[in-house]
Order: sequence, then structure tokens, then C-alpha cells
Amino acid sequence: MKGLFSMVVMVSLFAAPVLSEETATKMIPAGSRVFIAPMEDGFHEYLKAAFQAKQVPLTIVDDNKTAEFEISGHSETQKASTAKKVFLWDWRSNEQASIRVTNVKTSEVVFAYAVNKVSSAHGKKSTAEACAKHVKEKIESRR
Repeated sequence: MKGLFSMVVMVSLFAAPVLSEETATKMIPAGSRVFIAPMEDGFHEYLKAAFQAKQVPLTIVDDNKTAEFEISGHSETQKASTAKKVFLWDWRSNEQASIRVTNVKTSEVVFAYAVNKVSSAHGKKSTAEACAKHVKEKIESRR
């Protein structure tokens, strides 16, 4: 029993530095320079506005060569069908979006998020703000 305990202690002592290094590479430090890559339907503009509205502590840059991280993604809008409008009196669209935050130096994906808004009251703005909110939570969690 004593030998098993000492083995567990030895393994945890050697594993702890490895885990902390992995966590450090997956972090997005506050104040980092981020480039938001152009996306179809202009979703990158919604993301920029959402990052500002949600006060995400990142510096958005216009040149990917000066960035530490790059955000890329995809968004899709499904307009309300005629049946939805007639029977449900609902003109709101369904919105989907996904983003990926990549460390420019290591090419490692440090964060990814996908959102699906059914009958979105504010369209792409809603999905962009959901993405911004979760990026901010990632930064504040320091993990």
C-alpha cells in the first residue's frame, strides 16, 4: 500500500508541470492581439461589434501578421418560411455560427464555439454576441 502511494505521488509530481504547460498554451491572455478573418455574409463585422459591445479584453488588429491569435468561422442564416410566417406569425430567422480561435505561432486551436439560435430576434447580432460572451468567459477563466 505504501509503495502504491509513493508511486501516485511520483506520477503526480511529474505530470503536474506537463498539465500546466498544456493549459498555458491553450490560454488566451487578456490584451492579446487578435485578427478576425473575413467570413461570408460579413459575419466578421458582427463579431468585431460584439467584441466591443461585450467588452472582450482583446485588441482587434487589421493585419494578421501582427496578431497573436486568429479568429475564423462560419455563419448561416435560414429565413423564416412562408408557413412559419402564416401559421406561427414568426418572421424571425434561425441563425447558426461557429468560431475557432487559433494561436498564430503554434497553429493550435485554443478555443472553439458553436451557437444555434432558433427564431433569433436580432439575427447575426445575437450569434456574434453569444460567441463574444464565450470568448470573454474563456479569457477570464484563465484556462
